[in-house]
Amino acid sequence: MDKYDGRVAALRKGMSESGANALLIPMADPHLSEYIPDHWKILEWLTGFTGSAGTVVLTNDFCGLWTDSRYSIQAAKQLAGTACRFMESSLPPESALLIWLGENLPENSVIAIDGRLISLSFYRRLQSATAKKSIVLRTDADPVPEAWADRPELPASVAFDHSVSFAGIGRSAKISALREAMKKSLADYILLASPDDIMWILNIRGRDSDFNPVIRCFAMAGHDQVLLFVDESQLPLKLARELDSLGVVMLPYEETEGMLSVIETGSSLLIDPDILPVALYLAIPEGVRIIEEISAVAMLRSVKNLTEIENIGRVMVRDGAALEKYLFLIDKDGGSGKLTERSAAVIIDSLRASGENFVSSSFETITAWRSNSALPHYRPSESSDSCIEGDGILLTDSGAHYLDGTTDVTRTVAIGIPSERQKRDFTLVLKGLIALSRAKFPEKTRGVQLDILARSELWKDGLNYGHGTGHGVGFCLNVHERPFGISPARRNTDPFIVPGVLLSNEPAVYREGKYGIRTENLLLCCEDHETENGIFFRFETLTLCHIDKNLIDFSILDRLEKEWLNSYHAEVYDKLSPLLTGEEKQWLREKTSPE
Repeated sequence: MDKYDGRVAALRKGMSESGANALLIPMADPHLSEYIPDHWKILEWLTGFTGSAGTVVLTNDFCGLWTDSRYSIQAAKQLAGTACRFMESSLPPESALLIWLGENLPENSVIAIDGRLISLSFYRRLQSATAKKSIVLRTDADPVPEAWADRPELPASVAFDHSVSFAGIGRSAKISALREAMKKSLADYILLASPDDIMWILNIRGRDSDFNPVIRCFAMAGHDQVLLFVDESQLPLKLARELDSLGVVMLPYEETEGMLSVIETGSSLLIDPDILPVALYLAIPEGVRIIEEISAVAMLRSVKNLTEIENIGRVMVRDGAALEKYLFLIDKDGGSGKLTERSAAVIIDSLRASGENFVSSSFETITAWRSNSALPHYRPSESSDSCIEGDGILLTDSGAHYLDGTTDVTRTVAIGIPSERQKRDFTLVLKGLIALSRAKFPEKTRGVQLDILARSELWKDGLNYGHGTGHGVGFCLNVHERPFGISPARRNTDPFIVPGVLLSNEPAVYREGKYGIRTENLLLCCEDHETENGIFFRFETLTLCHIDKNLIDFSILDRLEKEWLNSYHAEVYDKLSPLLTGEEKQWLREKTSPE
């Protein structure tokens, strides 16, 4: 029995002793974060699966993992030969999981869940999927502590001030804006479970996550006070005093649930069911009127202010120069075999880290060579690290948090001579990127309505990609930021895209076992013009880095697409060349010369 099989057996024993028929374990922490601390990587500890999304269901005779299309190949490989099966499905993973539970669990079964690790929205969908069989959902499960003897400690970094020179708006003004939003919703209180919401409101940042500059905390704001549930040791005295002067009261992190019980009967509490752990919801006393909306803070922070926009523009120049220096070294190496995926990732990470106002990488850098690039979220490990040698496709997806902004950019380059098929695929992806970049659309347009612009040319060739086209991007905050996005999976109830929203644009093609192509820029929504049909918006491309012309089949670009590319390349050279050496500058001039 290997260690993973032993762990599955240990949890099975605990589940049986507690009277549960099934145990549901998501890849999550109590803030439903994307990048969770090692302490909460229960799924990885249990199965060996290292993807960032997934859910395991464990019964007395079954163990299965559901994850999304980004990780399907990875999950199949990592779970092969273990006690846990990869549950592949053509359906979205959550839908497939809920159907399986409804069809396979006996009537009156008990499903045990840690209520801290699932959202209220998911809990309700789980209730609905299992109601016909009168299945009981127990939210008090915490099966891991005894079985996980060497479980890592929780992170406890020290928070730091995020200056108004970067943020653009001070703490007091942000708290006032939140209270105005609460008044519009007729709410007496708002409960905040996402640390990025709290970091934004209070203009602080931290290092509790490898890739999100936050500290672990909850908050509840009223019209007179803000209760901040946090480990007191994480706030320096000066920062704590400043917060205290604004009516921010610090309470122990562990007291969050208990304090909810003192909310007065008849008062109203604003929550976002998509990001609120069900354990907190169940702690709210009866008699409190619940108002459910997209987080008011999420709507405020997603619209970047003028200072943030100016800062992001400066960040893109520094970040773009670092990326060009990296691509120059890759091009100069020419597939000699001296570099591997991991050593290439070290180069770009180091170039960024040496830059002004650097905080951290915004996610783990993806450097994927040849067939590895066909895995949308591949990350090189010691066992998979490929030597960059000979001809092939290299995909690099990377980004960083700076005090003055956050970046996320993907470039795919050819080393050696690309095939005609590779060039066609790359060019179709480029056509999609340009189509979305050039979009003009009326106000009250959602991301789901724009997604087809990036896919249309691919569809004509019978191609598609399984992930969304774009996600919101934070400001020295989460690189994948709610609530805005561009994807066919978005909902018609999503908020309308408005000026100031920062989104990624990343169409792609993946040919399993061969290569993958993705090109990604960040777009800022801006107001364009007004006609008798209303106000129209457009996108401004902020990312600065050349697009590999060696991979472009110019015969399938039309005149307007060529004009866009030439204009973009001229801007890239003009803004980045002053930060490059003479040799790098000459190289970039060739890479950005007009066609």
